[in-house]
Amino acid sequence: MQEQQSIRFLLGHQLTEISDIRPTTTILEYLRGTQRLTGTKEGCAEGDCGACTVVIAEVRDEVLHYQACNACILFVPFLHGKQLITVEHLKDENGELHPVQQAMVDEHGSQCGFCTPGFVMSMFAMYHNDTSTDRASIDDALAGNLCRCTGYAPIVRAVRNSLTARQIDRFEQIEDETVLALNKINTGDTLTVNRDGQEYHAPSSIEALSHVLASQSECRIVAGSTDVGLWVTKQRQSLDCIVSVSNIKELKYIHIADNTITIGAATPLAEVMRVLSKYYPSLSELFRRFGSSQIRNVATIGGNVANGSPIGDCAPALIALGSTLFLSSVDGTRQLLAEDFFLDYGKQDRASNEFLEKINIPLPVPRQVFRVYKISKRFHQDISAVCGAFSMMIYDQTIQTARVCFGGMAATPRR
Repeated sequence: MQEQQSIRFLLGHQLTEISDIRPTTTILEYLRGTQRLTGTKEGCAEGDCGACTVVIAEVRDEVLHYQACNACILFVPFLHGKQLITVEHLKDENGELHPVQQAMVDEHGSQCGFCTPGFVMSMFAMYHNDTSTDRASIDDALAGNLCRCTGYAPIVRAVRNSLTARQIDRFEQIEDETVLALNKINTGDTLTVNRDGQEYHAPSSIEALSHVLASQSECRIVAGSTDVGLWVTKQRQSLDCIVSVSNIKELKYIHIADNTITIGAATPLAEVMRVLSKYYPSLSELFRRFGSSQIRNVATIGGNVANGSPIGDCAPALIALGSTLFLSSVDGTRQLLAEDFFLDYGKQDRASNEFLEKINIPLPVPRQVFRVYKISKRFHQDISAVCGAFSMMIYDQTIQTARVCFGGMAATPRR
């Protein structure tokens, strides 16, 4: 497998190539500092306020998918093979506003204006994702955008009006050309970036990932960097070696067979939420409170488990359901129960050359009752004070068996 030494992506519709950048430079820093595209704002620098919201489009099954993301915690190499769209790219060359922008003008949705570009980009993603116009769907999609002026009513009206009158925009008109351009970029090579003593590797296959981890003694594996990004923006850590799994399609899937749901470790939580909520409805609210749509679009189920945090919200549910983890390396694959993965605070049963490949979750069976509850200081987008998951088999109003797991009350999630 060859190595690609430069980051290549579409900035708007312009092919952009970067070969000399610190790998942990955030997309927000790059946009404002290098490109001088200052419509994207910095509010919190931790993925909470949405002022930095951009849209990243990527090809999946030859179709372009648009996702709202937080530019403040995503590293620039994440853009390789994708399209980055900012608020500056929305209007036509003749100056005509995009329908979501015009709707904000018509409904007077902008007050002080600081948060407005972020709202507009979330609206743009909704415009391309067939979002429902009911209030609950709109609120969920905008939950990651905060308005300090508290003027949400006109913004909600602007969203509903733009979606109701939706027409094909110029991005859809040239979508085939965009897909072709992105396919040319995605050669299947491993992206490697070296600068200022930092290494960044983004393999495109499980085999390549195994070899990268075998050759590196200490590397931090990331997917959406929704946790690790804060180590850089808030703690000012300098990460010597990063291995990204965001370009590995073999780790992004959900299969259902033999009474089991199998989820690739790099599958974004947004996709996991859509599937698991059908079988375990109680998980829907947990994932919704886990983080905003911007976070759920890039954060992964594998990342939430493998980082070993005692307050990771996925672990209690997976443990209560009797889930199995599959860990892989150049030496092969082994499996263990999710409850056996967490050894002590900051310590998991994973060798330095291993990665979490997939998770098996049993499908529900008759008479099974599953519930999960999260308590946090803030209702939305906050870490758990405690998270409890309960899976019980009930016969004749009597609990016959029970699997109960709590997170946030000890050094590890505990049954």
